[in-house]
Amino acid sequence: MTTAYPYNSKYPRTKQNNGGVMKNNLKYVTKPARDFLIEKLGLPEPDEFCQDWEYIVANASRIEEFLAFYEKTLLNIEERFALMVIIIASFNDYLNENNFSPLIWNRIKNLLEKDEAIHMNTILYWSLGDEDLEDCFAVTRYMREIKVRH
Repeated sequence: MTTAYPYNSKYPRTKQNNGGVMKNNLKYVTKPARDFLIEKLGLPEPDEFCQDWEYIVANASRIEEFLAFYEKTLLNIEERFALMVIIIASFNDYLNENNFSPLIWNRIKNLLEKDEAIHMNTILYWSLGDEDLEDCFAVTRYMREIKVRH
């Protein structure tokens, strides 16, 4: 899988690096971020034909674990971006299998709002603009609650 943005050591793993100097250009999960999450979270490695690894490894039963890791681990921008895609995909799966959980959603929403500069493309992707909700992801109605500053 080719990644559009190679790892950039300009964004090291720091507790407070919230992307303030970064323009929102992350649209793809990078190989270094993927490899980091595979190692730290025990996620399966992609095979040679794998596409959209971040959606394949989504797991509704691991949302709490993924959220705690995001909240408590020193992650660089690319790692936060990749992990949030997995978290949202996992929450989307959760919504397809369970009733809405305001506790889980509020944790996700707070992280998205806190790191909006990193996650703007992710928020816009899952929000699906002006599409009718019947034709959208289960998580779309909640993602639309987040107001992004373009």
